Amino acid sequence: MTARSLGFMTVALAAVAVFAPLALAEGGARGGYVPGTSGLSLPSLSLSFGNSQKPADLVSILRIVMMLTVLTLAPAILIMMTSFTRIVVVLGFVRQALGTQQLPPNQLIMGLSLFLTFFVMAPTFKAISTNAVEPFLAEKIDQKTAYERAEAPLREFMFAQTREKDLELFLTLSKEAKPQTRADVPTYALVPAFVISELKTAFTIGFMLYLPFLVLDMVVASVLMAMGMMMLPPAVISLPFKLLLFVLVDGWDLIIGSLVKSFG
Repeated sequence: MTARSLGFMTVALAAVAVFAPLALAEGGARGGYVPGTSGLSLPSLSLSFGNSQKPADLVSILRIVMMLTVLTLAPAILIMMTSFTRIVVVLGFVRQALGTQQLPPNQLIMGLSLFLTFFVMAPTFKAISTNAVEPFLAEKIDQKTAYERAEAPLREFMFAQTREKDLELFLTLSKEAKPQTRADVPTYALVPAFVISELKTAFTIGFMLYLPFLVLDMVVASVLMAMGMMMLPPAVISLPFKLLLFVLVDGWDLIIGSLVKSFG
């Protein structure tokens, strides 16, 4: 059994352990509990399509399909339109620079990157919730207006992190007329430009992270050659010193702090 399967099983068991007693208690309070049965009742859900002559029915079906499509693309939106790309790449470089192979494990890096993304994107998500989600749920605005209001904070965040050169590249490739304002820039050109800018920034940070560990590797290799121990891999000797240096300078605090501040 893999670690991912074990994690899913743990979450499922935890959900059952939490919600099952609540459901049983609610069923008993309503007088619907029958001895010898679980007392757990689930609501029925059905989806059917019938013949209709009303255009409004077709529009409602298309809206449901579009919402399901957006939910399917939610992981891609989280990865490509937030700070997740830069964070996960930089943390991967940290592990490679230390030379610790699979430590920290991939699950830990992905989880830390995800929660740091929520931390960095908290003001943006709050603006989306206040201006788009809550008014839409309260039926104060329609779906189109909610989409436009939800898109605006994300575009503002991406514009702040996107280089003009990268944005100009995709605007040129799209063969569209040169936009006069940011509002005229299409989102389908902004997103890839933002991703390329994030990758470039992450690789620049990764290069700066490699330098002190590279110097330490060179020093250890020179000392081993001077001592005539050329058959001993320098990485075996330099790894404890890398870990010691990383702990002494409080590396995680410096890296995470600088990484979060880079989005300011």
